[in-house]
Amino acid sequence: MRLNSIMPTPVISEYMPTKPLKILHTSDWHLGRRLYGRLRYSEFEAFLHWLQDTISAQQVDILIVAGDIFDTMTPSNKAQALYYEFLGKVSKSCCQHVVIVAGNHDSPTFLDAPSNVLKFLNVHVIGTACDDISNEVLILGDADNHPHCIIAAVPYLRDRDVRSSQAGESAQTKDANVIAGICAHYDNVATIAKAKQAALIKEHQRHIPIIATGHLFAAGGKTTDDDGVRELYVGSLGKVSADMFDEGFDYVALGHLHVPQRVGGRETIRYSGSPIAMGFGEAKQQKQVLLVQFGAVTDENAANPLSVAPITASVPIKEPAKKTVKQTTAFMDDLFGFEEQAANDKNIETSTKDSSIDNEQYNQNTDQTPIALSTSTLSDITAQQLHRNTSNQMQVISLPIPTFQKLAQVSGDLQTINLSIDTTVQALTDRESIWFEIIYTGNDVVSELREHIQAMVEGLPCEVLKIKNTRTYNKVLNQQQTSETLQDLNELEVFERCLTTHNISDEQKPTLRDAYEQIVYNLRHNDKQAE
Repeated sequence: MRLNSIMPTPVISEYMPTKPLKILHTSDWHLGRRLYGRLRYSEFEAFLHWLQDTISAQQVDILIVAGDIFDTMTPSNKAQALYYEFLGKVSKSCCQHVVIVAGNHDSPTFLDAPSNVLKFLNVHVIGTACDDISNEVLILGDADNHPHCIIAAVPYLRDRDVRSSQAGESAQTKDANVIAGICAHYDNVATIAKAKQAALIKEHQRHIPIIATGHLFAAGGKTTDDDGVRELYVGSLGKVSADMFDEGFDYVALGHLHVPQRVGGRETIRYSGSPIAMGFGEAKQQKQVLLVQFGAVTDENAANPLSVAPITASVPIKEPAKKTVKQTTAFMDDLFGFEEQAANDKNIETSTKDSSIDNEQYNQNTDQTPIALSTSTLSDITAQQLHRNTSNQMQVISLPIPTFQKLAQVSGDLQTINLSIDTTVQALTDRESIWFEIIYTGNDVVSELREHIQAMVEGLPCEVLKIKNTRTYNKVLNQQQTSETLQDLNELEVFERCLTTHNISDEQKPTLRDAYEQIVYNLRHNDKQAE
């Protein structure tokens, strides 16, 4: 898979700076995203306040946002206001540089438009793949022009950025061309970055790390239902492997997948995941950002406690649920064990009922070091040292994000649903509330399901955003009671319904599906902000 493999530059660990370089990796904010039509600006605002406070608490030097800053290519005025207000405040903090690359949800030209102005705030934006690829390689330094690191700021690479379309291409040929184009792009970036690194090492006599960004779908990547993650290319193509990234990259900060995870078992190629649950499928995830530190990695400072900023009182949150939540999740390999947990939580999945494994048991089963947080509001959450390499004086630490709005997915018959709702609500504090998604799986036909559910939650600090009824014959016999809407279906599922309704032959379906997928891809990737 590798094209023009480049040998890594030897690490000069003895010349590492005494003051650690701290980089914070986050992605997939999706500012402006709704949940079943519900606005979530107070959650986004609370997260950005928390992120700003965390940057100050950790004395972060560089913030990386690896794509999908906004949920649509035409973000609302409110979403834009949150974005620019955050950048303005962070530019006045200890954070010396902010690097932002576009994701597949973003408008490249919209992000690029103010880039020349934002440079004066040391905010570096790469929305579009650059014609001159050297413009994607940034040397970031301090106020005295001493280099911190090199950033290979690669945005989401659209189909047209990495391959030339040819008539009559098969799906396999398209896939191969997309992969080859992405790989070639990263190889070219690596060549430029390593040339600059060699020059800087010669001048400053110390190792200058290279950090690459990306917004892509890695092969084998984990996703969850209802996370809103779109396929990037026609026919689900373009999934890359870990060996595509040059060994010279000290760290690769990825975006697109909402589940925090490594890529191909490589500790230094990671997704940070989304900061808030984008759907009920993410309800039980412990969200996080990643703190990547270079320099002065010793046994002493590795054991020092970290402080993660709590939500400050100045954050204007209307709903009581959007407060710091007591979370006792044990981080399992890349913070999760959600596949195993799914088997245990068949009736209810919540962001605070993730794992029955306590920290002591977890520490015996992993090589990840727990790091206590020195803040009372987050006393039940532990950061985790995910990776440590003394040879190049580097460590990767996960910093857990508080839950700003609790979500729960409840399924079963009416009795089970009622019991699960009561149990979940009883676990809330006086300042919390919760949003439910109810999935009815009982055998009985319930003609007034919504009324039954509403009666269960009457007077409780909760709200039911969605009710799903899986009883197929109930939908057939009681069409007026069906709860299925277009929100329950994606574009391809609607198209499949059309094919069935119009009795399209099986021989014609593959050609029509391919043509329709191409249309959907073009609609999603048409930059509406471009001239």
